[in-house]
Amino acid sequence: MVKILLSLIMTVALASLNNTKSDQVLKSMYERYHGKWYHNFTFVQTTERFKNDSLVNSSIWYEAISYPDKFRIDFGDLRNGDAVIFANDSAYNFGAGTLKSVKADKNDLTFLLGGMYFYTFEQVLGQVRDLHYDLEKFHEDAWKGRPVYVIGADKRNEKSNQLWIDKENLIVVRFIKYDENRKEEGILANHQQFGGGWSETEAVFYINDKLIQKEYYRECRANVEIDPAVFQPQSFGKVHWYKGK
Repeated sequence: MVKILLSLIMTVALASLNNTKSDQVLKSMYERYHGKWYHNFTFVQTTERFKNDSLVNSSIWYEAISYPDKFRIDFGDLRNGDAVIFANDSAYNFGAGTLKSVKADKNDLTFLLGGMYFYTFEQVLGQVRDLHYDLEKFHEDAWKGRPVYVIGADKRNEKSNQLWIDKENLIVVRFIKYDENRKEEGILANHQQFGGGWSETEAVFYINDKLIQKEYYRECRANVEIDPAVFQPQSFGKVHWYKGK
């Protein structure tokens, strides 16, 4: 009986410790960047799409972010009117200048890669849990030769949602998600500092371990003037942030 009680106590204690470690890492990230992270960000992206490890096509996307929760992507030639706007917890999809569909989408990457610093810390913890990252799971690892914290997994190769966070700079460098009966992985690389925060300038994405997309950023600018109408679906086609260089 004593052994059983001791085992239960150790289990609870370890769970509490792991939870504390996850919370502490998120708290450290929050304290470093809250009130300092740039408010908006624009960039031009070369996007390469792959199928069966072969390049299918390459195109230019124009992207703008307004934290904490607005993000716009224009696909290809701006005159074509093909785009998506993430706002109001929804994704508004446009084709040929016309609104084609609206669906619920909180766009978790916008939150994890900057938006989290514009909420209270209690809201951050709640939203990370809502994204199905288990804060009771935690371990330390290495990624690309650098030490990282891993939130959401107790060990490498565990099949669970995970955030890999660079230990020195406290930024997300990798995520793994097992939602919707598939594995999604994103690798964020070549980070540069902008306006009190960071941004990857290269990204690679996999679905079920198959390469689907590579991204390369240029013309990156933080804290620029952006008309709020850029992120308003009803104003689509009337205003745009990109002026060309």
